[in-house]
Amino acid sequence: MMHTKLSPMTSLLLFISLSSLTVGSTGENPFTPKTYLIRYWKKEIQNNQAKPIFLLSKASPLSATESASFSKLAAQNALSSRFSAFCASANLLCFPDSLPSTFGQKVSTEVVLQKNYGDSAIDSMDVVLQKNYGDSAVDSMDVVLQKNYGDSAIDSATTKGGSGRFFRESMLKKGKVIPMPDISDKFPERSFLPRSISSKQPFSTLKVSELKHIFHAGDNSTMEIMIVKSLSECKRAPNPGETKRCVSSAEDMIDFAVSVLGRNIDILTMKNVNGSKQSIMIGSIEGINGGKVTDSVTCHQLLFPYLLYYCHSVPKVRVYQVDILDPNSKAKLNNGVVICHLNTSGWNPTHEAFLALGSAPGRIEVCHWVYQNDVTWTVVD
Repeated sequence: MMHTKLSPMTSLLLFISLSSLTVGSTGENPFTPKTYLIRYWKKEIQNNQAKPIFLLSKASPLSATESASFSKLAAQNALSSRFSAFCASANLLCFPDSLPSTFGQKVSTEVVLQKNYGDSAIDSMDVVLQKNYGDSAVDSMDVVLQKNYGDSAIDSATTKGGSGRFFRESMLKKGKVIPMPDISDKFPERSFLPRSISSKQPFSTLKVSELKHIFHAGDNSTMEIMIVKSLSECKRAPNPGETKRCVSSAEDMIDFAVSVLGRNIDILTMKNVNGSKQSIMIGSIEGINGGKVTDSVTCHQLLFPYLLYYCHSVPKVRVYQVDILDPNSKAKLNNGVVICHLNTSGWNPTHEAFLALGSAPGRIEVCHWVYQNDVTWTVVD
């Protein structure tokens, strides 16, 4: 009787396929990216904090079999051959102008990005990417995204700061009514890639052509502009005192937070967007580390085909968890996270915060909310 020797990858795929017939106590296949993330969290985070609901919501939706199959293609530089299936199954952002056109015409960039978020224009992307630190501001993202697509320009969002985006620490007083900016996430929904796939992806401004090939991005397409912009932001040298890293998997984000803060940590997010764009009342306030200066890691989304975060730690901050109340009924609307930057001496003099608050670098502290789908990691008290 002859026996066919299977390659290691084929054996793994077969094993995972058979394993899909047997699920764990949670009813989920133990080899999916999500269940792997749960195991990774338990291994790396040494406390009794609850499972990271936010990270799990961003985990790859790929099945165990799909994850292994696409990982094999990634190792062979052959993901492009399954581009459509990969984009759909992995919940990626694939612009219409980077796909073989089945739409009759290209969909404008602002339509792709806007996703019908209310009546207001999308906030200028430099709000998200700028980071607001150092001496030089990142070029306005509407210039980068616009790139002369069609006759109409993307709205410049001159109201990008919005009422209440930046405020003084003295505003954080229980019972005080303040304006809440638009904290809703304006980026298209995407998921992380499993680390088994993301680690095999080219990630360098020197390898843009390879990424363009994988994601079927044409020359000067929206996809190419988006990729180059985010890679450049990731490559940028950190500002004085800043520790930074771009992370393309939930496991990478955990690793970076642990490297800065240690293993006894937790992840804080805005509970929801209730209270956004209206006057709110400050309720109970909890200062992390007793309200003293603390180390933290904050992660902001970047625009990329898969979920990509710019994570960084900056010195001299205080972090607060704040109950957000309806100013009339006093009912709790939300639980938010506020970061106060105590040292603004290195910020650009034309920074929006100084224009809004009427001051200059180094003269005041500046506080802001952590927006929807951005996160802050802190040491557990």
